[in-house]
Amino acid sequence: MSSSDASTVDGSAAPLRALILQHEEPTPPGLVTEWLDGHGASIETLRIDIEDREVDPAGYDLIVSLGSEFAAFDDTKPFVPREATLMRRAVEADVSVLGLCFGGQMLARVLGAEVHRSPDSEIGWLPVRSTDPEMVPEGPWFQWHFDTFALPPGATLMAETDVGPQAFVMGRSLGLQFHPEVTTDIMTEWVREYRHELDADGVDPDALLEETKRRAVDSRRTSLRLLEWFLRDVARLRPGRSRAALG
Repeated sequence: MSSSDASTVDGSAAPLRALILQHEEPTPPGLVTEWLDGHGASIETLRIDIEDREVDPAGYDLIVSLGSEFAAFDDTKPFVPREATLMRRAVEADVSVLGLCFGGQMLARVLGAEVHRSPDSEIGWLPVRSTDPEMVPEGPWFQWHFDTFALPPGATLMAETDVGPQAFVMGRSLGLQFHPEVTTDIMTEWVREYRHELDADGVDPDALLEETKRRAVDSRRTSLRLLEWFLRDVARLRPGRSRAALG
């Protein structure tokens, strides 16, 4: 029995237990935290890049893997194979996984798909081609990645661009190439921390930050809509309580 079906001593449903995998200081969960807080979830954040400790994925209802400046196929970075093992164990235990950018690539990897350097990068607010915009809106979504992946065997493609898959569902897990968690504060930090990547790709950092501010209200609404669909229809989790209305 998953904890989403468990009850507390007084008979009420237990809160959803979420583990967030964060890979660097500048890549926090952003809107994902707001969304989980709104459902009264118990949240634990693991800095898997610097914390080498044993984690039992079966102790959680949901695992969220965030973005990273590193590649999901680069096993020379010690945390990468560590996370691959953790995520594979989660999938085998039927624990729902939500992968964002690097996290989506890692989910594709452990499901048997090839992850590789892309001939074309995607940076900016870009639309996606959705198979069902009611489930995965066409955006625009924020993208910042240099790698891509093939659709895992047996997975359902939910969205794509000319570069590659943008959203897929496999069982109770969802892999995304874009960043629904992004906020203006996160973007401010990314522009400061990763300015060299923008310069190398010919992206105007000031224009990028200004567009993020302009889209903040709409992107938050679209992101929360996507996350609610994921929780309800993909993860099929029923949180114990909701402290805020999302959407």
